[in-house]
Amino acid sequence: MTSFRPGFVLAAVLALGAAAPQHAMAAPGFTPIGGEDLARPKQGGDEWLAAGRTYTGTFSSPLATINAKNVAKLGLAWHLDLPTDRGLEATPLVADGVMYFSLPWGHVMAVDARTGKEIWHYDPGAVKQVSKDICCDAVNRGVALWGDKVFVGVIDGRLVALDRATGKVAWEVQTVDRTKPYTITGQPLVMKNIVVIGNSGADFGARGYITAYDVNSGKQLWRFFIVPGDPSKPYEHEELAMAAKTWKGDSYWKNGGGGGNAWGNMNYDPELDLLYVGTGNGSPWNREIRSPGGGDNLFLSSILAIRPATGKLVWYYQTTPGESWDYTATANMVLADLKIKGRQRKVLMQLPKNGFYYVLDRATGELLSADKVGKVTWASKVDMKTGRPVEEPGVRYEKKPIVMWPGPYGAHSWQPMALSRKTGLVYIPYQEMAGAYRNEGADFVHRPSNFNTGSAFYEGTSFPKSFASGALIAWDPVQRKVVWKVPHESVWNGGALVTDGNLVFQGNAFGKFVAYAADTGKTLWDFDAQTGIIASASTYMIDGDQYVALLAGWGGGAPMVGGEADNFTGVRNVSRLLVFKLGGSDKLPPLAPQVVSHRVPTGTDASAAVIANGNKDFGIYCAKCHGVGGESGGLVPDLRRSPMILSAEAFRVTVTDGREPRGMPSFSTDLKPREIEEIRAYLLDKEMKDFGKPTAGK
Repeated sequence: MTSFRPGFVLAAVLALGAAAPQHAMAAPGFTPIGGEDLARPKQGGDEWLAAGRTYTGTFSSPLATINAKNVAKLGLAWHLDLPTDRGLEATPLVADGVMYFSLPWGHVMAVDARTGKEIWHYDPGAVKQVSKDICCDAVNRGVALWGDKVFVGVIDGRLVALDRATGKVAWEVQTVDRTKPYTITGQPLVMKNIVVIGNSGADFGARGYITAYDVNSGKQLWRFFIVPGDPSKPYEHEELAMAAKTWKGDSYWKNGGGGGNAWGNMNYDPELDLLYVGTGNGSPWNREIRSPGGGDNLFLSSILAIRPATGKLVWYYQTTPGESWDYTATANMVLADLKIKGRQRKVLMQLPKNGFYYVLDRATGELLSADKVGKVTWASKVDMKTGRPVEEPGVRYEKKPIVMWPGPYGAHSWQPMALSRKTGLVYIPYQEMAGAYRNEGADFVHRPSNFNTGSAFYEGTSFPKSFASGALIAWDPVQRKVVWKVPHESVWNGGALVTDGNLVFQGNAFGKFVAYAADTGKTLWDFDAQTGIIASASTYMIDGDQYVALLAGWGGGAPMVGGEADNFTGVRNVSRLLVFKLGGSDKLPPLAPQVVSHRVPTGTDASAAVIANGNKDFGIYCAKCHGVGGESGGLVPDLRRSPMILSAEAFRVTVTDGREPRGMPSFSTDLKPREIEEIRAYLLDKEMKDFGKPTAGK
């Protein structure tokens, strides 16, 4: 819950006198980018310098050349085919007429924002064996700009500073222990000549932290651990002494590290000098295993306010005490000034996975409101006196399994919501899908580089498509109600962009990029992107023309985990950068025919016990990429249809050796030949049972 820490405030204030200048030198021809630019851009809406355009993270633009009255004339100005077949989650940044964006694995490209002509392409040479440690595709959520540099986190844990003009490496630093299942998919944030980066890994067994580095040298300045470490050793910083009191025993440490990894967007308030970080889920998910005897387990699923100069905690608010359901608080946060109950308040807003829309005072962490958005069955409400959710009976699944809402995808995942300064509404990429949880209890075994949830996630419950839906919701954060709602037939739709032209842009899981009226939700325009869309767009102005830029490419967690509920959209990955303007006349080429297997299943004569063993091991080692129940989401091969399963030798060699250039890791240290053959038997049996069912496109 909220914590006031006066001693931390004093220390941070004393440190401000030594703060570095807000601007750094830039290369000739480039305008240096600093804190003023990211807080109050001098060019108005002409450029897009940060993920949400500014530190506030509103994903909104004052541009209105494209508006509700003329958006029907919007057309494709140009497009760029991209060298990847994984999900695209970044929002393009634009500065000095150049567009910068990241691709999966940590690639970065710079292109001419007028024409799409490539200027440079940085390949980090990521070791793709790290894909064993990836929960949700090899995605990257974007770059950060500061001075003459571009900053990117690489999937293998490196933070890299690139020269804006050339793409050459200025410096790089390894931010994680590569012997542990850490990855980086999130976007760095830069303020006061400090670049901050988090990491991922809680689903597998990792201890979360964020680290600050000097933008010019890469020197580490501080590190804030989100959860306590080895109980037998001293605390790395004083906040952990308080956090440790909310944990029981040492099971969390023996089973991976406790989690809490911060992998989402971060924000900064220059006036308050506070860095805001949302933290992740527990590791294992199941508190009964992670912290027997209970406890809130700080600072899991929390919003942290930190002094960037010192790394000291000022306040925190925990959205889900004792997290047990993958209810991260890593969804994007929005900073705004709102009039609440007659009083102007500086607020921070977030709709995390748990389904409650939170409004906090961002100076103090005081909870101002918390309301359900959509279907939420795990808690009845948030008690405004204590700030704690009121849980429903049995939701912790200690004694019996449960199906509840939201599930691990959350009511709102990482896809950004947007705030309009014109309507005052927040536009939320809402999704509704259940989760199935069972306490593994004494049967729990920690397996390196695999899902270690303690909730039997490996059993791979594949919900029918009737369980999966979404919506674009316009939410009034002052009146605390839904103003309008556009239903979607699937989960995993794109993030939002709102403009002063009374427009909200959102892509969806069926491949449509749509413009809605911001005040009513009326559909005004759409475009067939030929692939599912998950990212938020950006918009910018050059030579009097307003452009809308979108990275379109199906992928991320839902398509990787697969299952029936995620596959019925039928889309595939066709990764492109799409840029639109009024009167644009570019056309996408026709899609290549989809490869469909017409093989008649042969089945298997393996025993039921062998197939059951194969089912379990598939769930543990394979489902995170090839889909629960063998139902791939289309990014990687659907193994039920793969010719590889027809040959025991070919299947064994592929699983043992891997195909690293394609992102397929080696499982030579994880699976014995007998176990590999049991997985093959399961797939042959599954192919027979699922014969005739549609598959996602690849």
